[in-house]
Amino acid sequence: MERAVHAAGLTKRYGDFVAVKGIDFDVPFGICFGILGPNGAGKTTTIRMITCRFPPDGGTLHVLGLDVRTHGRRIKERFGLVPQENNLDEDLSLLENLELYGRYFGMAGKEARRKAVALLEFMQLAEKAREPVKALSGGMKRRAMIARALINDPELLILDEPTTGLDPQARVLLWDRLRDLKDRGVTLLLTTHYMDEAERLCDELVIMHEGAIIDRDTPRRLVDRHVGRWAAEIELTAAPDPKAVAAQLPSSLRRWELVGRILHLFADDQSVLAEAVQRFPHTAQHIRPANLEDVFLVRTGREITE
Repeated sequence: MERAVHAAGLTKRYGDFVAVKGIDFDVPFGICFGILGPNGAGKTTTIRMITCRFPPDGGTLHVLGLDVRTHGRRIKERFGLVPQENNLDEDLSLLENLELYGRYFGMAGKEARRKAVALLEFMQLAEKAREPVKALSGGMKRRAMIARALINDPELLILDEPTTGLDPQARVLLWDRLRDLKDRGVTLLLTTHYMDEAERLCDELVIMHEGAIIDRDTPRRLVDRHVGRWAAEIELTAAPDPKAVAAQLPSSLRRWELVGRILHLFADDQSVLAEAVQRFPHTAQHIRPANLEDVFLVRTGREITE
């Protein structure tokens, strides 16, 4: 068994609507693999098929070497899931939530308590172990959900939009814990619409758009391949004429995109962008390193937040 997840032609329909359109991807063991895309791209539906909640309507899907159609129960025993929504019992303490989940996997009381204590320590929640969940911050609840998902020593940890709604400090702390998990040999599969999250955490990723996979690679190679090292944004003062804009641009640019009144320029050399922005005086301008947000823009013609 060489892959944690293998999908080929994976399809999911809701009536006449095709939510996932025959996608192919593999998740190797030992890495952090990302499914990146905007809301409605099909990410959560894909996760629900991987976690055996929704049956595929077409294609092949193997998780941990097992077919999801015939071995759902065995698969569920071997992965951990952190869903988007908080589904902890708000009236129980953190420790009680984890102990109860351990008993679900057949653990004796003492073993469940031992593992719960160790996992809360790992997630930096030991001091909150006996507090009711409803008294905790959103970031603490999210870390508690990860601790709970680890109670069965999963080979694969699946996280659906793990940092949605968290403040920057809580996001950074959670990222740190996820890196530690990967260092311990846990394979991570996460969905996100945050480009910085994908760049910081993912060894490999696929980009989903409207139910299809439109690209796949490492974050760095995706950026280098599609847009180069540097990006510039110019806010034009009036509704632009694309032909007039193109006439002003140097041929040394890698590419450019016009979205509304925002002109996006891409190049391998920062000096090329410095020259280009000078051709648009009296405008708001910004030059920065290129990122996955730019890749999504040039691949779809839209920003991921649209």
